[in-house]
Amino acid sequence: MSSSAIHLSKATFTISAPDIRRLPEDSGIEVAFAGRSNAGKSSALNTLTNQKSLARTSKTPGRTQLINVFEIAENKRLVDLPGYGFAKVPLEMKKKWQKALGEYLEKRESLKGLVVLMDIRHPLKDLDLDLIEWAAESDLPVLCLLTKADKLSQGKRSAEVLKIKKTLAQLNADIKVQAFSSLKRTGAEQANNVICNWFAAEDESEQEVEQAQE
Repeated sequence: MSSSAIHLSKATFTISAPDIRRLPEDSGIEVAFAGRSNAGKSSALNTLTNQKSLARTSKTPGRTQLINVFEIAENKRLVDLPGYGFAKVPLEMKKKWQKALGEYLEKRESLKGLVVLMDIRHPLKDLDLDLIEWAAESDLPVLCLLTKADKLSQGKRSAEVLKIKKTLAQLNADIKVQAFSSLKRTGAEQANNVICNWFAAEDESEQEVEQAQE
């Protein structure tokens, strides 16, 4: 199946779950979105799916408190994970979100790609780096979207992308880095292509396994 057959714009909300036990059956292909609570995750999801309110956005960071699932095709899902880090919420609530996030990452077999969103002005905080290193060790492809790129000049934006690419190259893993702006749609097409190609590659891989078993 080619990536052109997969359209993120077909995403429809499926379920909000407090933990992995309430999620859809662990089969098929999932691409998860993760990032600090103020990274603009919901806005990025809306931009990539070309929908204004698929994911709820708020002026108050940390509104994504549950695991939100969006289906784009049969057995193909986008997953919006609870934000981490910044949110001004009680510690107990924050711990609950982190547990749900950690469980999903460690136990979800259908997770095949991870989009990590970071504010281009404040990238690679400890939790971001922990997440990217974990994905690298788990052989999970990563797309780092440096959000709010419209806040920087073209020169500063390019320099920041280059610096982060060099830092993450040391992990020797499948990690792509690009500038992204929900406001200007900067990088939206490239990010869309990367994610659709992940779905297509997993489709081909599953078909090869099925053929080998026949």
